[in-house]
Amino acid sequence: MATAFHVSTRGEYGMRLMVDLARHWGQGSVSLHAVALREELPEAYLEQLVAALRRSGLVTGKRGAGGGYMLAREPRAISAGDIVRALEGPIEPQVCTAEGSPVLNCDRQPGCATHTVWVRLQSTIAVALDAMDLAERARAAQPVAG
Repeated sequence: MATAFHVSTRGEYGMRLMVDLARHWGQGSVSLHAVALREELPEAYLEQLVAALRRSGLVTGKRGAGGGYMLAREPRAISAGDIVRALEGPIEPQVCTAEGSPVLNCDRQPGCATHTVWVRLQSTIAVALDAMDLAERARAAQPVAG
């Protein structure tokens, strides 16, 4: 049985959060509670994700009344690749990595017949993600009722 390309819950929920913030760009801060309701996502998990997105400089936060989060820059200046890297780490072929870092001295290199397959796949995925910006995703997104 074949398996599909897998995106983690962290990546999926984080992308949904960022698209929601892009949809509300220019309208001030957006509460995670509001995002959680609109996207039907757990608010506590969004809090974890937004912390990583803040560390990466993709979102800013405001405390207190009217507080919440907003994109740190225009939606067209944030790519899907930026978001994936902030939440998942580098976009690398999983089979050619060890403990999250590339295998630089792999016993199978040179001469590994499959290495090129995984490196080309990684490159194709990275190029595709970097070509999609949040402005485009926000326009394509259909808001969830609620």
